Formats: sequence, structure tokens, C-alpha cells
Amino acid sequence: MRLVSKTLFDLFLSSTLFILFLPLLIIFPFLIWYQDRSNPFYIANRVGKNGRLFKMIKLRTMIFNADKTGIDSTAINDNRITKLGHFIRRYKIDEIPGLINILKGEMSFVGPRPNVKRETDLYTNEEKILLNMKPGITDFSSIVFSDEGEILKNSENPDLD
Repeated sequence: MRLVSKTLFDLFLSSTLFILFLPLLIIFPFLIWYQDRSNPFYIANRVGKNGRLFKMIKLRTMIFNADKTGIDSTAINDNRITKLGHFIRRYKIDEIPGLINILKGEMSFVGPRPNVKRETDLYTNEEKILLNMKPGITDFSSIVFSDEGEILKNSENPDLD
């Protein structure tokens, strides 16, 4: 019953917010595209419930193909983040397309953040339990590390810190 209630809550809230945020989902992708004529969305493979891969959707806040550098974490002063990207990140606008992942049943509002496969492959047995639930747009670590860029701003290698 709890799972059904959570699923219905996710579907109701995500469809309502999707409609409310639709103007932002039109304006910001256009602005991102306008700055460099590249895909305004960042689509990345992530590990979801039961280890299934899915394509997580976000608004792109960095230069095109920034993810090809091999560095996953970003500090606030990372030169790959565009000027518009700083604004989008500050107000968490980049997370709005994640509503599509919730509507598709791949994510929930609350749950562990979805990681890339190379990270989940390193999970301990205790951490693997996290893969028994849908990943979420927000979780405890998202709140604690909500300003990850500021935390990592003096780091030479954010992925190792």
C-alpha cells in the first residue's frame, strides 16, 4: 500500500509540476541552445532500481561534451560551467527535466541519488541495498551537500576529495 501511495504521489506531483514548469522547460533549453548551438539537455546513463540502467535527463549547465573530460564532480569555479549554467544550478532549474524520469517511473522525488555504473560497481554489500529502491531527485546527501560546488571550490581533483 505504501508503495502504491508513493507512486501515486510521485505521478500526481510530477505531472502537476511539469505543467507549472513548462514555460521554464521551453525558455531555458532555448537559452542554453542559443549560447553554443548544442543540445540543451544533459542525458546520462545512471543506475536505477534493481541495477537497471536508465537515461537521466537534466538541463546542461556546462560546455558541450564537458562530461568527456573524465571528471564527474564539479567545483563552483569549474571553468566548464557556463555563465547561464551558474544561474541554472543556483536555482536547481537543471533538475526540472527529471520530472520526465519520474513520470516514466524511473525515478522518485525522494530516494538515493542515481550514480553512474562505474560507481555502483564499487558499492559495498551495504551500499548495494540502495539499488532496491528507485533513485530520487533529492535525498539526504542532496540536502547536506546542496552546495557541492562551494565545498569543492579549492579542490584540485574533486572526484578524489
